[in-house]
Amino acid sequence: QVQLVESGGGLVQAGVSLKLSCAASGRTFSNSAMGWFRQAPGKGREFVATITGSGAATAYADSVKGRFTISRDNAKNTLYLQMNSLKPDDTATYYCAARNAWYYSADMRAYDYWGQGTQVTVSS
Repeated sequence: QVQLVESGGGLVQAGVSLKLSCAASGRTFSNSAMGWFRQAPGKGREFVATITGSGAATAYADSVKGRFTISRDNAKNTLYLQMNSLKPDDTATYYCAARNAWYYSADMRAYDYWGQGTQVTVSS
């Protein structure tokens, strides 16, 4: 079993930066590809970014490419999402997820464990 706990969300103005963290426990962290997904009010959950178990490869949704950076510290069992140049459209609950495989995926169905989410609200 894997436990995931997100933190770092908040209410910010457009244009600023925010960094989310996801603390993982219960499984060898470096064996798990990880992902960030988000869900805006009234919308479905969507892919944001993903990273391989080693951290060597990443992938991003087009909507965040160039603004968001996913990273991980396997020594600390922690996943990060650095979000720059935030826009009101980035307002959502952000979830981290882990999968029982080392290679990344943008498909939420590929993930086995989910955190409870952290709210990010961007005002204009």
